Amino acid sequence: MTFAALLIVPGDPVQLILGLNYEPQQYALLKTQLGLDKPPLERFVAWWGGLLTGDMGRSLSLNTGVAELIVTRLPVTVPLVALSSLLALLIALPAGVFAARRKGTVFDLVTVALTQTGLAIPSFWLGLMLILLFAVALNWLPANGWTAWSEDPARAARSLVLPVVTLALGQAAGLVRMVRSSVLEVMNQDFVRTARGKGLLEGVVMRRHILRNAAINIMTLLGIQLGGLLAGGIVVETVFAIPGLGKLGLDGVRSTDFPLVQGVVFTIATIIVFVNLIVDLLYGALDPRIRYE
Repeated sequence: MTFAALLIVPGDPVQLILGLNYEPQQYALLKTQLGLDKPPLERFVAWWGGLLTGDMGRSLSLNTGVAELIVTRLPVTVPLVALSSLLALLIALPAGVFAARRKGTVFDLVTVALTQTGLAIPSFWLGLMLILLFAVALNWLPANGWTAWSEDPARAARSLVLPVVTLALGQAAGLVRMVRSSVLEVMNQDFVRTARGKGLLEGVVMRRHILRNAAINIMTLLGIQLGGLLAGGIVVETVFAIPGLGKLGLDGVRSTDFPLVQGVVFTIATIIVFVNLIVDLLYGALDPRIRYE
Protein backbone atom coordinates (compact mmCIF):
# COMPACT_ATOMS: atom_id res chain seq x y z
CA MET A 1 0.00 0.00 0.00
CA THR A 2 2.75 2.46 0.93
CA PHE A 3 4.75 1.66 -2.18
CA ALA A 4 1.68 2.07 -4.42
CA ALA A 5 0.74 5.37 -2.74
CA LEU A 6 4.25 6.76 -3.29
CA LEU A 7 4.00 6.03 -7.02
CA ILE A 8 1.14 8.51 -7.40
CA VAL A 9 2.65 11.20 -5.18
CA PRO A 10 3.73 14.22 -7.28
CA GLY A 11 7.46 14.82 -7.47
CA ASP A 12 10.59 13.32 -8.92
CA PRO A 13 13.43 12.42 -6.54
CA VAL A 14 15.96 12.67 -9.35
CA GLN A 15 14.96 16.27 -10.08
CA LEU A 16 15.04 17.11 -6.39
CA ILE A 17 18.61 15.85 -6.15
CA LEU A 18 19.88 17.51 -9.34
CA GLY A 19 18.11 20.82 -8.86
CA LEU A 20 16.88 23.05 -11.66
CA ASN A 21 19.88 22.99 -13.99
CA TYR A 22 20.98 19.59 -15.28
CA GLU A 23 21.71 17.79 -18.52
CA PRO A 24 19.48 14.97 -19.81
CA GLN A 25 22.46 12.63 -19.62
CA GLN A 26 22.91 13.47 -15.93
CA TYR A 27 19.23 12.79 -15.28
CA ALA A 28 19.32 9.42 -17.05
CA LEU A 29 22.56 8.37 -15.33
CA LEU A 30 21.34 9.26 -11.83
CA LYS A 31 17.99 7.59 -12.43
CA THR A 32 19.80 4.40 -13.41
CA GLN A 33 22.14 4.60 -10.41
CA LEU A 34 19.17 4.97 -8.05
CA GLY A 35 17.37 2.07 -9.70
CA LEU A 36 14.37 4.22 -10.60
CA ASP A 37 14.54 3.20 -14.26
CA LYS A 38 13.23 -0.28 -13.39
CA PRO A 39 9.51 -1.20 -13.36
CA PRO A 40 7.71 -0.57 -10.04
CA LEU A 41 7.05 -4.27 -9.41
CA GLU A 42 10.70 -5.14 -9.87
CA ARG A 43 11.74 -2.37 -7.47
CA PHE A 44 9.19 -3.57 -4.92
CA VAL A 45 10.41 -7.17 -5.07
CA ALA A 46 14.02 -6.01 -4.85
CA TRP A 47 13.23 -3.93 -1.75
CA TRP A 48 11.60 -6.88 0.01
CA GLY A 49 14.51 -9.09 -0.99
CA GLY A 50 16.92 -6.66 0.61
CA LEU A 51 14.70 -6.35 3.69
CA LEU A 52 14.90 -10.11 4.28
CA THR A 53 18.68 -9.76 4.48
CA GLY A 54 18.49 -6.73 6.78
CA ASP A 55 19.05 -4.15 4.05
CA MET A 56 16.40 -1.41 3.80
CA GLY A 57 18.25 0.31 0.98
CA ARG A 58 19.70 3.81 0.85
CA SER A 59 17.88 7.09 1.21
CA LEU A 60 17.61 8.83 -2.15
CA SER A 61 17.69 12.32 -0.64
CA LEU A 62 20.23 11.81 2.16
CA ASN A 63 22.43 9.17 0.49
CA THR A 64 22.61 7.23 3.75
CA GLY A 65 21.46 3.76 4.70
CA VAL A 66 17.78 3.78 5.69
CA ALA A 67 18.39 1.40 8.59
CA GLU A 68 21.15 3.69 9.91
CA LEU A 69 18.82 6.70 9.77
CA ILE A 70 16.03 4.83 11.58
CA VAL A 71 18.39 3.63 14.31
CA THR A 72 19.49 7.21 15.00
CA ARG A 73 15.87 8.39 15.30
CA LEU A 74 14.52 5.59 17.52
CA PRO A 75 16.19 6.95 20.72
CA VAL A 76 14.06 10.05 20.21
CA THR A 77 10.71 8.51 19.28
CA VAL A 78 10.70 5.55 21.69
CA PRO A 79 11.08 7.66 24.88
CA LEU A 80 8.54 10.14 23.52
CA VAL A 81 5.90 7.46 22.93
CA ALA A 82 6.70 5.46 26.08
CA LEU A 83 6.64 8.47 28.41
CA SER A 84 3.45 9.77 26.79
CA SER A 85 1.72 6.44 27.37
CA LEU A 86 2.94 6.29 30.98
CA LEU A 87 1.81 9.84 31.75
CA ALA A 88 -1.55 9.24 30.07
CA LEU A 89 -2.06 6.11 32.19
CA LEU A 90 -1.11 7.94 35.39
CA ILE A 91 -3.72 10.59 34.58
CA ALA A 92 -6.44 8.26 33.32
CA LEU A 93 -6.47 5.61 36.05
CA PRO A 94 -7.24 7.82 39.08
CA ALA A 95 -9.48 10.18 37.09
CA GLY A 96 -11.47 7.37 35.47
CA VAL A 97 -11.84 5.34 38.67
CA PHE A 98 -12.89 8.34 40.75
CA ALA A 99 -15.38 9.46 38.09
CA ALA A 100 -16.89 5.96 37.98
CA ARG A 101 -17.22 5.78 41.77
CA ARG A 102 -18.83 9.24 41.79
CA LYS A 103 -21.11 8.69 38.81
CA GLY A 104 -23.54 11.55 38.28
CA THR A 105 -21.66 13.97 40.53
CA VAL A 106 -20.13 17.28 39.48
CA PHE A 107 -16.67 15.65 39.26
CA ASP A 108 -18.00 12.95 36.94
CA LEU A 109 -19.73 15.46 34.67
CA VAL A 110 -16.65 17.70 34.53
CA THR A 111 -14.44 14.70 33.77
CA VAL A 112 -16.69 13.57 30.90
CA ALA A 113 -16.73 17.13 29.51
CA LEU A 114 -12.94 17.41 29.71
CA THR A 115 -12.43 14.08 27.96
CA GLN A 116 -14.70 15.18 25.10
CA THR A 117 -12.74 18.42 24.85
CA GLY A 118 -9.43 16.58 24.93
CA LEU A 119 -10.48 14.30 22.09
CA ALA A 120 -11.58 17.29 20.00
CA ILE A 121 -8.45 19.44 20.41
CA PRO A 122 -5.86 18.93 17.63
CA SER A 123 -2.43 17.98 18.90
CA PHE A 124 -0.67 20.69 16.89
CA TRP A 125 -2.87 23.43 18.45
CA LEU A 126 -2.33 22.06 21.95
CA GLY A 127 1.41 21.94 21.33
CA LEU A 128 1.47 25.55 20.17
CA MET A 129 -0.51 26.67 23.23
CA LEU A 130 1.91 24.86 25.55
CA ILE A 131 4.83 26.54 23.79
CA LEU A 132 3.24 29.98 24.21
CA LEU A 133 2.61 29.33 27.91
CA PHE A 134 5.64 27.44 29.20
CA ALA A 135 8.33 28.51 26.71
CA VAL A 136 7.37 32.05 25.68
CA ALA A 137 5.40 33.47 28.62
CA LEU A 138 7.01 31.62 31.55
CA ASN A 139 10.33 30.67 29.93
CA TRP A 140 10.43 27.43 31.89
CA LEU A 141 11.05 24.97 29.06
CA PRO A 142 12.62 25.08 25.58
CA ALA A 143 10.16 25.84 22.78
CA ASN A 144 11.65 23.38 20.32
CA GLY A 145 14.83 21.64 19.30
CA TRP A 146 16.55 18.52 20.52
CA THR A 147 19.74 17.66 22.34
CA ALA A 148 21.12 14.13 22.09
CA TRP A 149 21.01 12.00 25.24
CA SER A 150 24.75 11.41 24.99
CA GLU A 151 25.51 15.14 24.92
CA ASP A 152 23.29 16.44 27.74
CA PRO A 153 20.74 14.03 29.29
CA ALA A 154 19.15 16.77 31.41
CA ARG A 155 18.58 19.08 28.45
CA ALA A 156 17.31 16.17 26.36
CA ALA A 157 14.78 15.35 29.07
CA ARG A 158 13.66 18.99 29.29
CA SER A 159 13.17 19.14 25.52
CA LEU A 160 10.81 16.14 25.76
CA VAL A 161 8.53 17.58 28.45
CA LEU A 162 6.22 19.64 26.22
CA PRO A 163 5.98 17.01 23.43
CA VAL A 164 5.25 14.28 25.98
CA VAL A 165 2.52 16.34 27.64
CA THR A 166 1.02 17.22 24.25
CA LEU A 167 0.72 13.57 23.22
CA ALA A 168 -0.27 12.34 26.68
CA LEU A 169 -3.22 14.72 27.15
CA GLY A 170 -4.88 13.56 23.94
CA GLN A 171 -4.24 9.92 24.78
CA ALA A 172 -5.43 10.37 28.38
CA ALA A 173 -8.80 11.67 27.21
CA GLY A 174 -9.60 8.38 25.49
CA LEU A 175 -8.18 6.34 28.34
CA VAL A 176 -10.25 8.15 30.97
CA ARG A 177 -13.42 7.27 29.08
CA MET A 178 -12.35 3.64 28.80
CA VAL A 179 -11.37 3.37 32.48
CA ARG A 180 -14.62 4.97 33.60
CA SER A 181 -16.85 2.77 31.44
CA SER A 182 -14.91 -0.42 32.25
CA VAL A 183 -14.97 0.23 35.99
CA LEU A 184 -18.70 1.01 35.90
CA GLU A 185 -19.34 -2.23 34.02
CA VAL A 186 -17.34 -4.37 36.45
CA MET A 187 -18.76 -2.65 39.55
CA ASN A 188 -22.21 -3.99 38.68
CA GLN A 189 -21.05 -7.62 38.45
CA ASP A 190 -22.18 -10.19 41.03
CA PHE A 191 -18.64 -11.14 42.10
CA VAL A 192 -17.99 -7.53 43.16
CA ARG A 193 -21.10 -7.48 45.32
CA THR A 194 -20.04 -10.84 46.78
CA ALA A 195 -16.57 -9.48 47.61
CA ARG A 196 -18.12 -6.49 49.35
CA GLY A 197 -20.55 -8.79 51.16
CA LYS A 198 -17.58 -10.69 52.58
CA GLY A 199 -16.47 -7.48 54.28
CA LEU A 200 -13.43 -6.78 52.13
CA LEU A 201 -12.13 -3.23 52.24
CA GLU A 202 -13.15 -1.06 49.29
CA GLY A 203 -9.52 -0.58 48.32
CA VAL A 204 -8.99 -4.35 48.18
CA VAL A 205 -12.15 -4.82 46.12
CA MET A 206 -11.02 -2.12 43.71
CA ARG A 207 -7.48 -3.50 43.24
CA ARG A 208 -8.11 -7.23 43.22
CA HIS A 209 -11.48 -7.45 41.53
CA ILE A 210 -12.56 -4.30 39.72
CA LEU A 211 -9.31 -2.98 38.24
CA ARG A 212 -7.98 -6.45 37.47
CA ASN A 213 -11.04 -7.24 35.35
CA ALA A 214 -11.23 -3.79 33.81
CA ALA A 215 -7.55 -3.89 32.88
CA ILE A 216 -8.17 -6.03 29.78
CA ASN A 217 -10.16 -3.30 28.05
CA ILE A 218 -7.64 -0.68 29.16
CA MET A 219 -4.68 -2.67 27.83
CA THR A 220 -6.48 -3.23 24.53
CA LEU A 221 -7.01 0.49 24.09
CA LEU A 222 -3.38 1.20 24.98
CA GLY A 223 -2.24 -1.13 22.22
CA ILE A 224 -4.60 0.50 19.73
CA GLN A 225 -3.51 3.98 20.78
CA LEU A 226 0.10 3.17 20.01
CA GLY A 227 -0.57 3.56 16.31
CA GLY A 228 -2.22 6.90 16.97
CA LEU A 229 0.72 8.03 19.06
CA LEU A 230 3.22 7.17 16.35
CA ALA A 231 1.04 8.90 13.77
CA GLY A 232 0.37 11.87 16.04
CA GLY A 233 4.08 11.99 16.77
CA ILE A 234 4.64 13.20 13.20
CA VAL A 235 2.70 16.38 13.96
CA VAL A 236 4.20 16.85 17.41
CA GLU A 237 7.75 16.22 16.22
CA THR A 238 7.21 18.79 13.48
CA VAL A 239 5.78 21.40 15.87
CA PHE A 240 8.62 20.97 18.36
CA ALA A 241 11.33 20.40 15.71
CA ILE A 242 12.26 17.02 17.17
CA PRO A 243 14.21 14.70 14.85
CA GLY A 244 12.17 11.60 15.52
CA LEU A 245 10.97 8.72 13.40
CA GLY A 246 7.76 10.49 12.37
CA LYS A 247 9.55 13.58 11.15
CA LEU A 248 11.98 11.38 9.24
CA GLY A 249 9.08 9.75 7.41
CA LEU A 250 7.49 13.12 6.68
CA ASP A 251 10.77 14.40 5.23
CA GLY A 252 10.87 11.29 3.07
CA VAL A 253 7.38 11.98 1.72
CA ARG A 254 8.29 15.58 0.94
CA SER A 255 11.36 14.51 -1.00
CA THR A 256 9.65 11.51 -2.65
CA ASP A 257 12.24 9.28 -1.00
CA PHE A 258 10.71 5.83 -1.60
CA PRO A 259 13.17 3.65 0.37
CA LEU A 260 13.10 6.01 3.36
CA VAL A 261 9.31 6.15 3.59
CA GLN A 262 8.99 2.38 3.15
CA GLY A 263 11.59 1.77 5.86
CA VAL A 264 9.90 4.12 8.33
CA VAL A 265 6.44 2.66 7.68
CA PHE A 266 7.75 -0.89 8.02
CA THR A 267 9.48 -0.02 11.32
CA ILE A 268 6.36 1.63 12.76
CA ALA A 269 4.20 -1.31 11.68
CA THR A 270 6.65 -3.76 13.27
CA ILE A 271 6.58 -1.83 16.56
CA ILE A 272 2.77 -1.79 16.58
CA VAL A 273 2.54 -5.54 15.89
CA PHE A 274 5.14 -6.30 18.58
CA VAL A 275 3.39 -4.20 21.23
CA ASN A 276 -0.02 -5.67 20.44
CA LEU A 277 1.49 -9.15 20.68
CA ILE A 278 2.72 -8.30 24.18
CA VAL A 279 -0.76 -6.99 25.05
CA ASP A 280 -2.31 -10.26 23.86
CA LEU A 281 0.12 -12.25 26.00
CA LEU A 282 -0.72 -10.11 29.04
CA TYR A 283 -4.38 -11.09 28.75
CA GLY A 284 -3.51 -14.48 30.24
CA ALA A 285 -1.88 -12.85 33.26
CA LEU A 286 -4.80 -10.47 33.80
CA ASP A 287 -7.55 -13.04 33.32
CA PRO A 288 -6.81 -16.68 34.32
CA ARG A 289 -9.72 -17.82 32.13
CA ILE A 290 -7.70 -16.89 29.03
CA ARG A 291 -5.21 -19.54 28.04
CA TYR A 292 -3.01 -19.89 24.95
CA GLU A 293 -2.33 -23.28 23.47
